[in-house]
Amino acid sequence: MYERILVATDGSPLSEKAVSHAMDLAKLSGATVIAVKVIPRYPRSYLEGGATVDLSEIKRIEAQWTEQAQAVLNKIKAEGKAQGVTVKTSVAKSDLIAESIIAAAEKQKADLIVMASHGRKGIKRLLLGSETQHVLTHSQVPVLVLR
Repeated sequence: MYERILVATDGSPLSEKAVSHAMDLAKLSGATVIAVKVIPRYPRSYLEGGATVDLSEIKRIEAQWTEQAQAVLNKIKAEGKAQGVTVKTSVAKSDLIAESIIAAAEKQKADLIVMASHGRKGIKRLLLGSETQHVLTHSQVPVLVLR
């Protein structure tokens, strides 16, 4: 059935639901779970939407984001161990979230991508975008979306 299931997480309760489903699928099929968290890079100029900040401060902030992301992934790894599921983790640094998820799935040769969707509609979707929609429409790997 599945050998490698990639689950995209942002650490939110909704993405925890996606992680839970990915774990359940992995248990049923004996698959490995690949948990991915994408973190943005800090805006480096006023034109990118950020205030000009010292480079050392930017590095400190990005390191903090990386640590927080790794903490989320370590929790998932511990859950997998408790359930007898092998979990690999990856922190991706990119402003292009959907593209990073798709690239990780291709690199890891995932059979399935599992992710959550907030189900925003109308102006909220237009303003906030939809990473899930982008993954759905651009991925060659099947995608399971949970709400």
